[in-house]
Amino acid sequence: MSNFGPIGVETLPHPATGFAGVGATCTLRIRERSRMEWRSTEGGDPAQHLEDFLTADGLNVRSFSTPSLSRSVAKSESVSLCGAAILISAAGAAAMVERGPVAKPTPAPAVPDLVAVVYEHFGTGEPAPGSSPAAREWRLGEWEPSWTPAEHAAAVAAAREAIGRGDVYQVNVVGHASAPYVGDPLPALARLGGLPGAHYGGVLTGAGWAIGCASPETLIKVAGGRVTTKPIKGTRKATAEGRRELLASAKERAEHIMIVDLARNDLGRVARTGSVRVDELFAIRTWSDLWQAESVVSAELADGIGLADLLRATCPGGSVTGAPKLAALEQIAALEPVGRGPSMGALGWIDAGGDLDLGLTIRTAAADADRLHLWAGGGITWGSDPAAEVAEAAAKAAPLRRLLTSS
Repeated sequence: MSNFGPIGVETLPHPATGFAGVGATCTLRIRERSRMEWRSTEGGDPAQHLEDFLTADGLNVRSFSTPSLSRSVAKSESVSLCGAAILISAAGAAAMVERGPVAKPTPAPAVPDLVAVVYEHFGTGEPAPGSSPAAREWRLGEWEPSWTPAEHAAAVAAAREAIGRGDVYQVNVVGHASAPYVGDPLPALARLGGLPGAHYGGVLTGAGWAIGCASPETLIKVAGGRVTTKPIKGTRKATAEGRRELLASAKERAEHIMIVDLARNDLGRVARTGSVRVDELFAIRTWSDLWQAESVVSAELADGIGLADLLRATCPGGSVTGAPKLAALEQIAALEPVGRGPSMGALGWIDAGGDLDLGLTIRTAAADADRLHLWAGGGITWGSDPAAEVAEAAAKAAPLRRLLTSS
């Protein structure tokens, strides 16, 4: 039985926490001003719906290449406008792909496929100090996976067979588990943002749903007319031996380079000719108790590129689909037991001046009226070992499960 807190800005960490980039741009009190929610069953183009909604609320998202002076003027004329939180589910992201396959239904249908919440400033001076909420009941039941380890391993083997046939080069295979709960899920979801390396840590809620994110991965970031993506591929335990293994693994490097090439291609669709570059390749970062390999790819945006163009070019993220992207999505739809819900999509922030920062919703949990949901997986190449891939997915989910279980 759920006991959700109030819906609105109170359920979003204060800007000082840096939720999806808010902390870098705002130190004032904020409150919800308007909201849109969309589900894939409603049809239409979600990228265009989002751009139209944000534009109507005063956010400059029609063209990221607008000269910086004009964008500064637009920001100064909207002093009450702070920005907007954006959530895109895996199905919402896939709906931005022309002729994309339809995945299996989400196990968390209460969570919309697209959410935008616009916030405005109110009051003056420093934010009001938060009060410590009274302790609320919280009990989490046993996790129930949507497939067994053997079924997960079989899906990995099937993905390898598809690679062997030449249908695809890499497929990201993701599993799901859920657990019943009693009490208020918001404190548990908020704890996820405290994990080391959770650059997109925060909570977003709506009527009968909430998500908590601990993602380390940048899907797209736009500032000063330049777009950046930071794909992550390659995981080991955060030990000295794990670091050596990750750096030496031909399989992990091949998996990573494929996705870097895909990211370069995605950005090339919206970039000035010749401006796409790899700023950093296979750098080792930490998330919780894991090493992960990250690259940085950036480009100068072409004239007239707006939010809808950018989302159509980059969604869904290559590191959670595979390559080629459309062929990988077809394999995902066939292999995975349930839909990905709000995971493997995007969560982030766009400020009043038009700077955008969207994280990929890996390491993300969702709550509906009576269950918590969690997804985890990894990229499959010809060199993948099914048992090792099952273990890697479990290692990614373990820190989140520990925090969600604790009271």
